[in-house]
Amino acid sequence: MTAVTDQVAAAGRGETRIADRVVAKIAAQAAKEAVDEPPKDGAPPRATVNVHRDTARVRVSLELGYPSDIGRQCGAVRRRVAERVEALAGMEVPEVAVQVERLHPAAGAMPEGRIR
Repeated sequence: MTAVTDQVAAAGRGETRIADRVVAKIAAQAAKEAVDEPPKDGAPPRATVNVHRDTARVRVSLELGYPSDIGRQCGAVRRRVAERVEALAGMEVPEVAVQVERLHPAAGAMPEGRIR
């Protein structure tokens, strides 16, 4: 019987692949966490990703309440999505595109210029 004395380096033992749909779920959940006050009747955020090796490009579609600071909320979503995908999937995220699909007026909010 011969004992194996040579160890195989970690990089040579295999590869871990995370499915695009898993990365998309991480991104959608992170986007949900980043929105200040999600609209009660709004759809949850959706995400699509394009993964190439250890890099993920992410597109998030979401709905926001109105009125709100849309630019600030989109920036918060970009930061949170990038942080969570990097932390949980170990992927670099050079791009997070945020698309606001719909604005939901707050209860009792009247559009500007309208008289009651």
